[in-house]
Amino acid sequence: MTVRVRPYDPATDAEGLYSCKLAFERGLGETTGGDAKATAYEAKLTDGYRERWLAWVDRCVADDERCVTVAVDGGGGSEGGGGDDDENGDDGGELVGYVFVLPERLAMVWDAAVINELYVAPDYRGTGVADDLLAAAVDLAGDQSLPLDRIVLDVDPANERARAFYDRHGFAPWGELVARPVDRD
Repeated sequence: MTVRVRPYDPATDAEGLYSCKLAFERGLGETTGGDAKATAYEAKLTDGYRERWLAWVDRCVADDERCVTVAVDGGGGSEGGGGDDDENGDDGGELVGYVFVLPERLAMVWDAAVINELYVAPDYRGTGVADDLLAAAVDLAGDQSLPLDRIVLDVDPANERARAFYDRHGFAPWGELVARPVDRD
């Protein structure tokens, strides 16, 4: 496999990105919270959600094209990231992962750069693709003017593989999220 990491292109990547997003959401629901969480996550994945999410991606990418970086398998025989294709444009490959970093204007939410999502298709895990996507996220964070020089993300404690990956890359616990339903009467 020859995987290339590059900025998301809304004109050519929207369908592939949303396919990865669906796999990300379904994976969270199925593997980290039992049937109730899986049902809740699946229920939100409507056509309306798709439109809203892709519009939000477009707004973030308008701030900085690197807010969403995609991994594209263009075929071939080498493993891992990198590649010699042109820096921009449709390379005709399959999207196999992405990282979504919130734009700098939202850094005040956590006083840091925020990785909203990082997803790699199961067949590409352990190949270096996630490392390349995370490197792109850290590079973007390094260019942002942040209240604290940190990059943060939410990792489900039940996702041992993800926790080990982030531990390997120097991430450490920093607070804890708590949540409750919003009562809508």
